Amino acid sequence: MKEFIHKLPVPLAGLMLALAAEGNLVAVYGSSYKMIFGSLAGIILLLFIIKIVFNMPAILADFSNPVIASVAPTFSMAIIILAAYINPGLPRLAYGMWLAGIFIHGALLVYFTNRFIFHFNIRNVFPSYFIVYVGIVTVSVTAPAFNALTLGRGIFWFGFITYLALLPVVMYRVLAVKAIPEPVLPNIAIFAAPASLCLTGYLNSFPQKDMTLLWLLIILSLMMFFVVLLYMPKMLRLKFYPSYSAFTFPFVISAAAMKAADGFLFKTNQTVPALKDVAGFEEVFAGMIVIYVLLRYIRFLFFLLIPRDGTEVSKMKILS
Repeated sequence: MKEFIHKLPVPLAGLMLALAAEGNLVAVYGSSYKMIFGSLAGIILLLFIIKIVFNMPAILADFSNPVIASVAPTFSMAIIILAAYINPGLPRLAYGMWLAGIFIHGALLVYFTNRFIFHFNIRNVFPSYFIVYVGIVTVSVTAPAFNALTLGRGIFWFGFITYLALLPVVMYRVLAVKAIPEPVLPNIAIFAAPASLCLTGYLNSFPQKDMTLLWLLIILSLMMFFVVLLYMPKMLRLKFYPSYSAFTFPFVISAAAMKAADGFLFKTNQTVPALKDVAGFEEVFAGMIVIYVLLRYIRFLFFLLIPRDGTEVSKMKILS
């Protein structure tokens, strides 16, 4: 078991985040669905806490890898979302958990900036950079649950501005510099996440909406979703890597953003029928991809516990 915890890959936190977000997405169909996904995310969180307690030196050593360092904040993002899960029943614990998630994300952001931005190398840039700087907008998404709309609005502007600043840099890295290692290719799916996360955060933390900004976020979210969707068949043909977790949250938050946007437009008598259809499609696709990656991860983790010949794990060492 100790060896299993030691080999638990940091990118698994991305799946934990997606499971927590998926629970919120399907909550309208029954609280039991939310609890199932939330419980799965909670189990992964517990495994990571054990890993942190007993393997902190190894984790810190992994942070010299820009991919690992940039996907690590999915851990804090998941904590922030899971805090909202327990808020109705345990408000004080939930608030402390929420603040802890914000603190952890902030610490990871400061570390990443000092290590990889102040010592910039374009070949160390990956789409997962969005996680570090835009991922903290999960605070804006959950701010209403903790009566912290002012903080949510401030965090939104930070995330949105850094998204606009990072977008051309990351696109240049992916489209012009290229040479992205195969195990990191699934991270391209992360392009679908930042605009949708900003859209959800904006809808949740701003009682008064600027329609120009709202439509800009909607259009960006839709564009990025469909661009990544077109690339998915190629990425799904890759053999399994822990970075498969990058396939999950971007599609879940895209679906959540479209559902929220459609709901807001409906309430303000600005209904766009096509948007409802797109939101429905995104929701179904997100559920399918989360379950698919979860099953692939279960198989991967099973062979961590009971390896057959060691090859399946060793091939993935770059992201473990």
